[in-house]
Amino acid sequence: MKPAALLALLFAALSFSASVPPAFAQTATTTATTPATTHPVYESTRASPDGIGKRYMGREIAQVMGWQGAAWLEREEREREERTDLLLPELALKPGMVVADIGAGTGYIARRMALQVGSGGVVYAVDVQPEMVAMLRSMASKAGLAQIKPLLGAPDDVRLPEASVDLAIMVDVYHELEFPREVLASLVRALKPGGRVVFVEYRAEDPRVPIKAVHKMSEAQVRREAGASGLVWERTAGGLPWQHVVILRKP
Repeated sequence: MKPAALLALLFAALSFSASVPPAFAQTATTTATTPATTHPVYESTRASPDGIGKRYMGREIAQVMGWQGAAWLEREEREREERTDLLLPELALKPGMVVADIGAGTGYIARRMALQVGSGGVVYAVDVQPEMVAMLRSMASKAGLAQIKPLLGAPDDVRLPEASVDLAIMVDVYHELEFPREVLASLVRALKPGGRVVFVEYRAEDPRVPIKAVHKMSEAQVRREAGASGLVWERTAGGLPWQHVVILRKP
């Protein structure tokens, strides 16, 4: 899809009142104006140009990309740069699975997972920005993917049913979470026993990856933070051009 046409579709989704039901919109307002409780494990620091001045386990949390940059998520070059075609086989998705795309944005990954789990599966597409939820709802509907269930999350809670999810994925999202400890705790609760969480993050170890440092994470850092939430490392796939695929599971 050409950038101009994509932008028109995205902004049409925002103006389409049916995209965000009144109850959903009310929840969005509450989420935006009610900050989560800060946990003492976080440290305040002077903000870098791309950070928020808050550190967790030794790293600064990055600024969130706003919904105004949504067209970048659907850019034509993304498949070539990130090789989603190589990522999907690593997830080992099967028809009928219940999966979650956390920080789903416009639903780029959610739509592709929906084809893998089929009409008998469920893809929870979670985002904290109501504008993004409106866009992904519109685009999923346009694609005829009724198995995608758009949800508005909170900054500290994915708001998914307990023990309901087989696999959750965060693609270039985790490093931007304002409350990573709390979000991971809520995600672990949502996983079924043996359920997996997949972290896809730009490799901090590789200076050739053309991404700002605060928007990268090392494999060791991902495993350290995920391990603190009780997740157990399963394996790391390294076949993508720029990103780690770190797979952990709930015991």
